[in-house]
Amino acid sequence: MNKKELYQKKLQAEFDQLSAEIDKLKAKAELAQADAQLDYYNEIEKLRSMRDEAKSKLTEFNNASDDAWEDFKEGMDSALKTLGNSLKSVTSKFK
Repeated sequence: MNKKELYQKKLQAEFDQLSAEIDKLKAKAELAQADAQLDYYNEIEKLRSMRDEAKSKLTEFNNASDDAWEDFKEGMDSALKTLGNSLKSVTSKFK
């Protein structure tokens, strides 16, 4: 396995974990009181938008040639880090 393939697996695992955390947050929102649900859903929608952007970058990364994939690495890392930080912030807000 080359560096790109190893990195793809790492990125996909991280993306899948963040997506699962968003799904857990949605389940928690469904159990919340009606007034809190609106806040939850607004935050979840923002997270989903960020997740979709990260997924788009992941697709670009996966389609990049073996010579060009490192050009996408920084953007991909940044997108996942931003999504992760936002998810932590939202999760702590609704504890």
